[in-house]
Amino acid sequence: MGRLEDKVALITGGARGQGEAEARLFASEGAKVVVADVLDAEGSKVAAEIGDAARYVHLDVTQEADWQRAVAETVAAFDKLDVLVNNAGIVRTGLLETTSLTSYMEVVNINQVGVFLGMRAVVAPMREARGGSIVNISSNAGLEGVEGVVAYVATKWAVRGMTKTAALELGRYGIRVNSVHPGGVDTPMISGEEFAGVDQDATFASQPIARIGRPEELARLVLFLASDEASYSTGSEFTADGGRMAGHRDPGIAPE
Repeated sequence: MGRLEDKVALITGGARGQGEAEARLFASEGAKVVVADVLDAEGSKVAAEIGDAARYVHLDVTQEADWQRAVAETVAAFDKLDVLVNNAGIVRTGLLETTSLTSYMEVVNINQVGVFLGMRAVVAPMREARGGSIVNISSNAGLEGVEGVVAYVATKWAVRGMTKTAALELGRYGIRVNSVHPGGVDTPMISGEEFAGVDQDATFASQPIARIGRPEELARLVLFLASDEASYSTGSEFTADGGRMAGHRDPGIAPE
């Protein structure tokens, strides 16, 4: 308990999935939390359930004005801003040949431009607070290619690169910037119609930890990076994927 005592965190995509899990965990560890999302009913409910330690703000991460307002409301409510978790994101499936520019840019604007705008928006208040932590949620798809999600892969690699540049530029102010690279996580993002035909058991069967991840498991990693426990970590990738990126198992080799 208390690993984020006296910290103030703004979490995008906080209405459900990983963002919700992060918001609840952060508050349980002593943080004041601003839940930011475009899902107003769901986000307001999460903040209300957390209690006095939380607020909800409407935030479309593609809009500069929304970012300015969200940061201003965070500072007005809690006097400072120590942590930003850029969690909001979407995925659209489709092969390179059939992906429209409209679909591609929708993913870019939310997953990539949203992260850029968010990092830029919090520099001033974090500098004033004499430090802070930015955690950008990328993906295994930011470490390797994945067939059928070209826009998603492009944005997650971009998040990885922007994280490193931001770490170089902001370290002088005591601001740490890291990226988190989840494998499959059981959230609404991968439970839509586009993934209705995916056999989840088969998808994760070859991993060392042969199951899909849980939002709470990712939230614990993000908590570490947000806390002072990660005081010497910046510009780095942190993976939580059940061992998926460790390599490929040989199906012909059975346990003794």
